[in-house]
Amino acid sequence: MSANIEPLEFYAKHGMMSDPGKKASLFSKLPDDIPTLCKVVQGLLIHEAWVSAYGVSMPENRNLESSIRTVSNKIDRILELSNHPLIEPRPAEHRLFSICRDFALLLTSMLRQKGIPARVRYGFATYFFPPTVVGYGDHVITEYWHAQEQRWVLVDAQLDELQCKAVHISFDPCDVPRDAYLTADVAWQRCRKKETDPKKFGFLPNYTGWWYVKGHLARDFAALNKIEMLCWDYWGIFERRDIDLPDDDLILLDQVARLSLTGNEAFDELHSLYLQDMRLRVPSVVKSWYVEDEQKYRLEEIVGGDLTQVKYL
Repeated sequence: MSANIEPLEFYAKHGMMSDPGKKASLFSKLPDDIPTLCKVVQGLLIHEAWVSAYGVSMPENRNLESSIRTVSNKIDRILELSNHPLIEPRPAEHRLFSICRDFALLLTSMLRQKGIPARVRYGFATYFFPPTVVGYGDHVITEYWHAQEQRWVLVDAQLDELQCKAVHISFDPCDVPRDAYLTADVAWQRCRKKETDPKKFGFLPNYTGWWYVKGHLARDFAALNKIEMLCWDYWGIFERRDIDLPDDDLILLDQVARLSLTGNEAFDELHSLYLQDMRLRVPSVVKSWYVEDEQKYRLEEIVGGDLTQVKYL
């Protein structure tokens, strides 16, 4: 049970994925303002889909860096690639090859280390793909509590100057508008109300639909409980690639979306639901799908946020 947990205190502390562990002292030397922290993150990571735009290519022996789950292990690898202080931007080839989840998680970790409530949000962006490809592209960003304005603010730490120019960003990446980025709970509700076609949500034309919205709803709900999963992780009722679920499960997912959208006042109910319902909780073993071969997946056992066993099926 999660009786009377103060949500802002909860999100101001690390979970097992965001905890920098023995490297926490390195974060104390970082700046406090959000735009500068985003630049620090951008100087440490490079998105694997954007490497050619930065004039580099990904070596074969580094193609699994985006599967590093925890911030602690990410920092270890970052320092292996370059032992300079974290505030110093690395050359593109010396940055950690990553995806959007890594930018979001690293910024979230830095903010939590400073006592600022922050969380990772899984959802869909309107600004990366043309509508003819996919209307709402799979994306993960950070959300932090703005104490002065008393609101949650979306931040896309991946959007550096190069990417902003390439995709014609007209808004402040440190305050992403809610119509430019839909969290998974919003996407789920729009699809359930038949306001938007589920096939408009996803990654590429062959990777869209209910299963994608449902999967991101699962990952977003886990992240709201400080379990930030990989974007290709599935478990429980979220594994099927359609919406052929029992009515009880659909009602449950509607409840998940409602609680996720209600705000801080619903946090205790949200957290209790996650802890009590085994259909929603992240188990010790999850199914992690390979993007390059959707017919194969691996079972990954998570203990303390890290893999202790990987089974290939």
